[in-house]
Amino acid sequence: MTDDQLLRYSRHILLDEVGIEGQERVLAAHALIIGAGGLGSPAALYLASAGVGHITLVDDDVVDLTNLQRQIAHTTARVGSPKVDSAAQAMAAINPEVRVTALQTRVDAAALDSLVRDATVVLDCSDNYATRQAVNAACVRHTKPLVAGAVIQFDGQITVVDPRDAQSPCYACIFPPDAEFEEVRCSTMGVFAPLVGVVGAMQAAEALKLMAGVGQSLAGRLLMLDGRAMEWSTMRVQRHAHCTVCVTR
Repeated sequence: MTDDQLLRYSRHILLDEVGIEGQERVLAAHALIIGAGGLGSPAALYLASAGVGHITLVDDDVVDLTNLQRQIAHTTARVGSPKVDSAAQAMAAINPEVRVTALQTRVDAAALDSLVRDATVVLDCSDNYATRQAVNAACVRHTKPLVAGAVIQFDGQITVVDPRDAQSPCYACIFPPDAEFEEVRCSTMGVFAPLVGVVGAMQAAEALKLMAGVGQSLAGRLLMLDGRAMEWSTMRVQRHAHCTVCVTR
């Protein structure tokens, strides 16, 4: 670690649980972030500021004026630009040492296989159920920890899937892939802007804990935030005995 790095990351190094060894693990890590919108923006900025060595950012969308109410990695000047390029600029402005791979694409199962395989930890910051299920399945296949978050209107949730633990439930254990429900989106239902910041920052925190090897992750717990009352609730979840994703792998 260079003198500049020792200074830049000194406030992490001062934490007994992290120290130089933990920060070096962060510097050597590779985070894969699916989605560069409301959740992906704060997650990417915090991971870049913390010195994650390589961050791959995947999103097929471009910056729209309606995004700027909550997607803090983007600016008015970058409306019309690919979100991954806009976010990469914001990350470089904070920490030019971080290697950022920006992929303007919508991931499918084949792409996820190669992307997840090369990652240390995966953050699902997407906005649709099908992508969340596909990301979860890829993480289970490649035994990679996953930090999954979601926000709509005034409600947020976050959990960790850790396939390295044989007892840890996967995302499909909590939300079955064949469940029938009405897909809701920010474009039609709205979203309270600060909540994506709260959940996205927590995704970054969980990812950094996994990279540095400190603390206890949210594996086996689903945290739910009611933004109207600003109250958190916790649901403990078990591995589903008949899960079609993690039990049969």
